[in-house]
Amino acid sequence: MAPPLPGPLAHLAPLLGHYGYWAVGAVVLVEDFGVPAPGETILIAAGIYAGAGRLNIVAVAVIAFAAAVVGDNVGYLIGQSGGRALVHRWGRYVFLTPERFHKTEEFFTRHGAPIVVVARFIEGLRQANGIIAGTSGMPWRRFLAYNAIGAALWVGLWATLAFVAGAHITALYDEITRYQLYALIALAVLAAALVGRHVLRRRHEN
Repeated sequence: MAPPLPGPLAHLAPLLGHYGYWAVGAVVLVEDFGVPAPGETILIAAGIYAGAGRLNIVAVAVIAFAAAVVGDNVGYLIGQSGGRALVHRWGRYVFLTPERFHKTEEFFTRHGAPIVVVARFIEGLRQANGIIAGTSGMPWRRFLAYNAIGAALWVGLWATLAFVAGAHITALYDEITRYQLYALIALAVLAAALVGRHVLRRRHEN
């Protein structure tokens, strides 16, 4: 039996214990066609749980990969069939405003097909990736190939790092707890220094 998860992670145990794989698939899927859902966060959380023995890391990775590819292809179909008019009318409901869409589309067009791979790791681009590929007229087979590569790299990176962290979660949490006071003091000093610098700069300008 896997050891209990420490600290705040323990409160997530019932959710991931009952719905872990479904949660990973559903959240990654909807994030990838524009819904502002925490796909990357749920993947990392599931990887940590897998490292702690609560989930199977292979299943987590396979489900996340499939959901990422399918989700982006749903986005591609939305972009291809509805085009910019659909995005301009409904995009604001998923935080994809016309201005944000236009800037993202320009960036996407400027860098070509390889940006599909890179976009997987960039917040904002990850959610709009498939939609913009569809509106820009990228051939579906090319998009599918680059999308699959990006999804594999994205899932592989975060699932591996989270799995390793999860395998040592108790030790990591003990270390964080041990040094959290020093970390808070350091952050307070840094914040004070930044505020002081800002005040001195304002006085100098005046």
